Amino acid sequence: MKALMFGWEFPPHILGGLGTASYGLTRGMAEQGDMHITFVIPKPWGDEDQSFLKIIGANSIPIVWKDNSYDYVRQRMEGRMSPEEYFHYRDGIRYDYTRIGTDDLGCVAFSGRYPDNLLEEIGNYEAVASVLANSLDFDIIHSHDWLTYPAGVFAKHISGKPLVIHVHATDFDRSRGNVNPTVYAIEKRGMDEADHIICVSNLTRNIVIEKYHQDPAKVSTVHNAVEPLKNPDSFVKTPRKDKIVTFLGRITMQKGPEYFVEAAARVLQKTKGVRFVMAGSGDMMDKMIDLVAQRGIADRFHFTGFLRGRQVQEMLAESDVYVMPSVSEPFGISPLEAMQVGTPSIISKQSGCAEILSHAIKIDYWDIEAMADAIYGIVTYPAMYESLHTLGREEVNNIRWYDAGLKVRRIYEQVIDGAK
Repeated sequence: MKALMFGWEFPPHILGGLGTASYGLTRGMAEQGDMHITFVIPKPWGDEDQSFLKIIGANSIPIVWKDNSYDYVRQRMEGRMSPEEYFHYRDGIRYDYTRIGTDDLGCVAFSGRYPDNLLEEIGNYEAVASVLANSLDFDIIHSHDWLTYPAGVFAKHISGKPLVIHVHATDFDRSRGNVNPTVYAIEKRGMDEADHIICVSNLTRNIVIEKYHQDPAKVSTVHNAVEPLKNPDSFVKTPRKDKIVTFLGRITMQKGPEYFVEAAARVLQKTKGVRFVMAGSGDMMDKMIDLVAQRGIADRFHFTGFLRGRQVQEMLAESDVYVMPSVSEPFGISPLEAMQVGTPSIISKQSGCAEILSHAIKIDYWDIEAMADAIYGIVTYPAMYESLHTLGREEVNNIRWYDAGLKVRRIYEQVIDGAK
């Protein structure tokens, strides 16, 4: 089976859980043997793992016809694609995109991130999708998150192939209910046009059904998983006197960082043998630095900035407790990553991963006292720590992307059979 996937992130250059999930799911699906995935992202960086799928950079696909020679294309496209591929895609141009600024090859630039002109990039990405839909052979289209829904919808209309969209989050999660009408409209149209909708949790599935008015029959839950560690024994906790409690993720409204700071202040009223770490970046970082100062805990609180790759695993392995106080978390892979290296986790009940984790402590995100009590208990009582350390690691080692991939494959088959 051949799947054309549209995504926005792919490791090692990721800014959140979307890229991690995209990698894990595609790798798990590739283990099926007969699953062939073409994964489109706005701007590859050249160091992505393509051993199990093919990555296409939207920034290398011509959307405006340019009269270039073979040798010129070979020179300009060196390291990205062959001249034969370029001319094949150029032959797939069917629409007039001269209004879009392109380079001498007819390709449009992408930031590879989430720029201020994000809506413009989403529109340009949709234009690229039209060329790919005319140029590639595939059985099904799979769009990851709202940024790629327009591309998936356009590809469906051009090719006649069925569309599956993957809801990794909704704007109700990102905005705490203060929904952006433009984003909502893009999400809603993608869901309306999709032949099937995959959600990363039942929490998200309920939002899709209730807030976006979707037929429950076409909405399924496929929980995320965690990528196995290559060298789990290489992560060794450094002996030290103080315990470390960590928040890791985007420092944004959705992630509830202020509740972590308030809980830290309460724990430090009971014991001074704890250090708190906020690892990540985001638009609330300055507010959190101010709040830490206001609570008088700056000497026990540390900000690391954005971490990636092995830095994340090393930070989690050095931690004695991991806390995810998200206000609304469609899934939340980071607690699984923490438990994988033996770090006990405290997660909000308002998270998708709470649906599948039995050996993590679950609290309401707003219950600062319960959060503080849980942190204090883990860092104070060795038996509590050891139980969560051992049972948590055993649990997450059985939550595999391969199993998630099989569920997605079954959805593909049902959708394709239904379209015949």
